Amino acid sequence: MSSRRFSNLLIGRTALRIQMLGGLSLISGLALICALSATAQYPGQLSKTDKDKPELRSIAVLEWTGDPGKPKASRLVPVTVLDGGELQDGAIYMARPQPLALAGEVEYELEKDGKPVGLFDIKNAGQEQGSWVGYGSWKSMPKPKPAPPPRLEKVDDDFQSDVPVLHRKHHAGDAPAGGSGNGDSSSTADAPAADPDRPTLHKAGGASDSSNTTGTASTPSTDPDQPTLHRHTDSSSSGTGSTSASSDDPDRPVLKKTKKQPEDVGHVESLPDVTDPDRPRLKRGKSDDYVLNVVPSLLGLPPDMQQAVAVSDAQNRPEHPWDYTWSNPDDEAKMKSALEDIARNALGLNPPPPAPKKTATRTATRKTTKPAPPPPPPAPLQGEQFRVFELSYGSGATLVLQAHTAGPLSQEKFVTLVAQPDLYGNVLVLLKSVTDGAHLDDTPRMRLVDAVDAMADNRGELLFELRGATQRQFALYRVLRGQAEKLFVTGGGEFGVETSN
Repeated sequence: MSSRRFSNLLIGRTALRIQMLGGLSLISGLALICALSATAQYPGQLSKTDKDKPELRSIAVLEWTGDPGKPKASRLVPVTVLDGGELQDGAIYMARPQPLALAGEVEYELEKDGKPVGLFDIKNAGQEQGSWVGYGSWKSMPKPKPAPPPRLEKVDDDFQSDVPVLHRKHHAGDAPAGGSGNGDSSSTADAPAADPDRPTLHKAGGASDSSNTTGTASTPSTDPDQPTLHRHTDSSSSGTGSTSASSDDPDRPVLKKTKKQPEDVGHVESLPDVTDPDRPRLKRGKSDDYVLNVVPSLLGLPPDMQQAVAVSDAQNRPEHPWDYTWSNPDDEAKMKSALEDIARNALGLNPPPPAPKKTATRTATRKTTKPAPPPPPPAPLQGEQFRVFELSYGSGATLVLQAHTAGPLSQEKFVTLVAQPDLYGNVLVLLKSVTDGAHLDDTPRMRLVDAVDAMADNRGELLFELRGATQRQFALYRVLRGQAEKLFVTGGGEFGVETSN
């Protein structure tokens, strides 16, 4: 049904209802009909665009080997792109053929706990095992510009200021500043007494130069050691006036005007009759469209590979550190010890304690019981990593612990815990992932990368790498109201199941 027919239908129904209701006046009915006609023409409400809403924000992971800042090999893996408040897969978003997150000259800011540690510029992109990755160069953060010197305010002589000003005191015997009160021309020189060692500039010449007007302050050159400036005269310059004074020096460099080079006419300009802006143009010179500026050097998943969060945003945002500061340092050790005990139970490293055996010895008077032996030390956790975040201001502590057992990969067990302190100071586990080396494709290993503000709402999310035996993905988790909710996962799907407690 078209909009015009929809408008006529509304007007007909309204007129019929006006005839049935006798309490309505004709004027109010006409006003209602006009209002309905206007709403039929504009059925929707135009909403204003939010200026604070980010346009595009890309989140990626930089992987490298070697030292930070000067890696031996590096690559950038796109994770997600925030477009219009929705998270898109960064590996396939606007791929033509490479995705928008890996377009040339895109700059990412590398972060560690929310603090910038460097910049990474994309030079070219390629595919590794069917996934797009970017290659570029790691640059250091630019140094802040020094503060400009304070500007000196212009002093206005007519301005009456309350600041005290020091003046020289005038005595009765001092000559007036004008120097023309008594008619003597010699009083015009109000300078202090002449210094005999001070050089005096005067024109050298005959006796006519030494005779000056009576009453003027002139000093004759009687000291033979006194420096005197003379005008340089060249005999060759008389009569011509155009010969240079230094023309006798054969080694003096001479500037000569170079001839103008002919303009290169081999460049092919765009044709005026062609209206297609995407039409290729032929240009003279060497093409570099398909030349790899940075050769891929990081392949696979080496054991010494390091990871860092990379953020590219069109807007400059203030730093938001994710580190949590404990009010009592003992609380951190207590929470860590509790999480380690939960991790050992999940990995099977804490066998059930044996029942204590009571050994009684009969004596004539009483029975004695031997004390139980001390418990064995806790089993060590391999590759343990413990971090505490404050994902939003005033949200409290969010704890993440990951560890694994020793042995070959097929027999290793992995655990990752996300927890928060409860109201009574105990550990509340929000997310627990346990897997082993033989079932990584079914339940991947969760490896924490860092916290990052993916939604540009000043709240941090936990970025994990879901690493399986033959594939891997990246996932974002939001911790809010005592729950750890999966916000986004790359790859168009997910594999593996995580338990909530």
